[in-house]
Formats: sequence, structure tokens, C-alpha cells
Amino acid sequence: MKEQKLKIKDLVTIGVFAVIYVVIIFALGMIGFLPVLYLVYPALLGIVSGTVIMLFMAKVQKPWAVLILGMLTSVFMMVEGNTYLLIIHSFVVMLIAELIRRVGNYNSFKYNMLSFAIFNTWICGSLMQMLWAREKYIEIAMVMGEDYVNALIKLVTYPNMALVYLGAILGGLIGANIGRILLKKHFIKAGII
Repeated sequence: MKEQKLKIKDLVTIGVFAVIYVVIIFALGMIGFLPVLYLVYPALLGIVSGTVIMLFMAKVQKPWAVLILGMLTSVFMMVEGNTYLLIIHSFVVMLIAELIRRVGNYNSFKYNMLSFAIFNTWICGSLMQMLWAREKYIEIAMVMGEDYVNALIKLVTYPNMALVYLGAILGGLIGANIGRILLKKHFIKAGII
């Protein structure tokens, strides 16, 4: 398959999907008001956003699309108060996700599913900031109150984060399969893809 370059139409599509994805992130992020639920947030995000991202991957089957979408999202999250570590974490994750998609020539469900499972771990970087930049993260999170921050400090440990990453990958796999079912049932029949 000859690689196609991204065109203006593709960049607009990436922008639209980035906005939809950010809305999902923030709507679902409300569960983070209870610190313990913050640990299951990446898994839930993968399940809920799987259809949107799989539709995106079906519509934009070109190199760097996933990287751009993911970086737009993480830059927005940084503007909203996260540290630069989220950007670095996201870039590494998106690069891996992009390379997985490339192996499947951008149109293989199997490789797009695996790519999304890895893609979905970018949000774990939000919690990893508690371990990598504790003082800065505590300063940012203090807006939620001291009890909230203390609960997060107890919850966000390396062993717990290993489970959070695993949950994010499993959530991504589940979300991708839900997306495949819905894409076949609704979007393909409707002629959207």
C-alpha cells in the first residue's frame, strides 16, 4: 500500500474527532471526584471512547493521524493544568500506537484495535504525574482539597499504576470491539464509512 499524506480534509477530521474525544474525556472524568474511581478511569475511557476512536481510524487511514489526535488531546490537557510530563508520556504512547497501525497498513481491525489499546494508556500519564512530579501535581490537585490529595497519594503507587495501565489496555480492547460491532451495525449500513 502506497502511503498517502495527510490532506487538509484529514486535518479537519482529526480536529473534529479531537474535540469529540475531549468532550468524552471531561464528561467521563467527573468520576475522578472520588479518588478511588480515578484508578478505573482509564479503563472506562477506553470502553466509552472505543467507538469514536475506531470510527476515526476507519475514516483516516493515513500515517500520523493517531499521533496528531493524541497530541492535540494531551496538549489540551496540559493547558488545563497538567505538567509537561503528560506530553512526553503521550508522545511515546502515540508513537507506539502509530507504529502498530503502520504494521497493519492503517486498515486492519486487528492492528487498529491493538493500536487503540496502547493509545488508551496515554491518560495514565495524568496519574503518573503524581509519581514523577509529585510536588507540582499536588500543587495542581490541591484545588480539590487536602483530603482528596492525601487519598490520591495513598492510591497512586507503582503497583497500583501497573494495574491502571493493564485496565487501560483491557478497556481499549473492549472499547475497540464494541466499536467494531457498532461500526458494522450502524455506520457501515448508513454509508458513513
